[in-house]
Amino acid sequence: MEHKTISLADQVFERLESDILTGVYPRGEILTEMKLVSDLGVSRTPVREAVKRLEQEHLIEVSPKGIVVQGIVLQDLLDIFEIRFRIEGMAAAEAAKRITDEELAELKEMVDLQCYYVEKHDAEHIKYMDSRFHQLIYHFSGSRIYEDTLYPLHKKVQKYRRASVESRSRALQSAAEHMAIYEALAAHDSQKTEEMMIRHIENAKKHIVEGNY
Repeated sequence: MEHKTISLADQVFERLESDILTGVYPRGEILTEMKLVSDLGVSRTPVREAVKRLEQEHLIEVSPKGIVVQGIVLQDLLDIFEIRFRIEGMAAAEAAKRITDEELAELKEMVDLQCYYVEKHDAEHIKYMDSRFHQLIYHFSGSRIYEDTLYPLHKKVQKYRRASVESRSRALQSAAEHMAIYEALAAHDSQKTEEMMIRHIENAKKHIVEGNY
């Protein structure tokens, strides 16, 4: 496994979290400790530590049957978007007040790369650039609370976001929305930045929910 700078337990947790959120282990699947040890090629100890953390995140449930995958259900998805509606616009507005020229240049690079990968129909890179764009805005807000709250929520809808970026029309629309958010940030217009971000989240919710339920 990669990421040598973090502990093995952290690596195992991140791998299992990603596999659950992307549907490698679908909701309802029953896992065993031995299966995870075999799948990951690690010892029991880091698997046990990861399972405890996943249970705390409500992504699995440990029962007499085994480790039952919970994943993200529709209500979770709706709750995540409700929180993002209320907080992410504020984070973007704060970023508009504080953002520097250097930070704007970094954000513009993400938007330009996203547009490039949309043209190349490269879903994996589109998804990465999308995540990075939002993560940078959370960071540029200057609030650790906003960043620590919003980034994990954005990550939890990985499975649905991939389906979204694979849609040509939505990928183009999302890139245009990111450009509009960037332009509002560059103008240091907090109100418009907040409005653009909320509109972007509303469109993402509509596409993801209608496309999956």
